[in-house]
Amino acid sequence: MAEMGISKNLKGKIFEPVELILYTEEQIEQRIEEMGRQISKDFAGKDLLVICVLKGALYFTADLIRHIDIPLSLDFIAVTSYGNSTTTSGIARLTKDLEEDVEGRHIIITEDILDTGLTMEYLVNLLKLRNPADIKICTMLDKTSRRITKAAPDYVGFTIPEHFVVGYGLDHKHRFRHIPFICTFRKDFDDEEI
Repeated sequence: MAEMGISKNLKGKIFEPVELILYTEEQIEQRIEEMGRQISKDFAGKDLLVICVLKGALYFTADLIRHIDIPLSLDFIAVTSYGNSTTTSGIARLTKDLEEDVEGRHIIITEDILDTGLTMEYLVNLLKLRNPADIKICTMLDKTSRRITKAAPDYVGFTIPEHFVVGYGLDHKHRFRHIPFICTFRKDFDDEEI
């Protein structure tokens, strides 16, 4: 992980609470391109369905599928376990179900960050009941230090230590997803500043 200070070129109120840039736009793009190539190789000739976990994985999934050069279908599912908190409640709840049939298909679930694994374990168990050919997990960030389940990703963008991160789809109270890099906020950041 290349921790970087804040560039003088970052202008605008949205960047004021940023403390460290953990992954730049360029680092993210390069890693996603590599992941797309690997997935294309692994799923060649298979009926691939990519399932994006909303809302956080939207940016990651959109960029990832542009680097997958085999036919695929895309669907969306939404699960919550955080609400407005920065820590999970431990209880996953489905808020939007799939439109696609998964039976007999090869599934990749895309997630922005895998930490405790509770939400992913819930999703995998839910989808297994629908008889897919197999299920793989693809996450932009893997926070292994917080894992309390056996959920393990098959494809990982970056493994991160114990940081609360925002940007590139990751939010703080439903805001800041559109920051184009992954960063930490100042410890003295007050939500009322922005």
